[in-house]
Amino acid sequence: MYAEERHQSIAELVAQRGRVSVTELAGHFDVTTETVRRDLSQLERLKLLRRVHGGAVSTRSVTMLEPRLDDRDHANEEQKERIARAAVALLPEGGGTLLLDAGTTTARFASLLPAGEHWTVITHATPIAAMLAPLPHVELHLLPGRVRTATQAAVGHATVEAVGHFRADVAFLGTNGITVRHGLSTPDPEEAATKRALVASADRVVVLTDAAKVGQERMVSFADLADVDVLVTDDAIADADERAFLDAGLEVIRA
Repeated sequence: MYAEERHQSIAELVAQRGRVSVTELAGHFDVTTETVRRDLSQLERLKLLRRVHGGAVSTRSVTMLEPRLDDRDHANEEQKERIARAAVALLPEGGGTLLLDAGTTTARFASLLPAGEHWTVITHATPIAAMLAPLPHVELHLLPGRVRTATQAAVGHATVEAVGHFRADVAFLGTNGITVRHGLSTPDPEEAATKRALVASADRVVVLTDAAKVGQERMVSFADLADVDVLVTDDAIADADERAFLDAGLEVIRA
């Protein structure tokens, strides 16, 4: 089978089944897993499917898909690092109280909190809590709740109620999608409820997200653009999207 024929067959198979693994495709077409990964990369560039850890999913299921944390951590790593470093400039002078949302970019940001100042950090993200717990310049408050496998973050009624007892100088949030029409959104209703509570409990709201999320709309909106003060993203954001956000009153920082 020629590569072009295999590509067409893979695209059709993913479209039919919704999700297919690399090993399954390698066995089906009698090629190596390395060949399959190259095929999937080419098909993703053509927007015929979306690569995920261990395989690929149909583009029709992307808006409902919530990648696992370890999958997201390896996506757009350089951009996320730049975004996190740019966000440090938005910290309150002399320390303060921060609400930190779960996510790979917010975790990078958490690792950059200046050691010369004191920070009170409230978070529902267990990886962030584990990172900050040993640090003497951080007073950590870990929110209660059921920990989701996909995000390793606590959610549920107990989480939302606990957030409401705090008031923070700044909330640093992640998002799965952001548009003018749908605002900030995520696939999971409980995750959305927690993010909504974080937004409501902060004097200032900063969203950290790579430009790949711009223009994406997930199932549940958790904030309007009017609820957000600053968007920190990377320089791949389209000029038209940036203008639309600016017109909506959102400050945009390109990292």
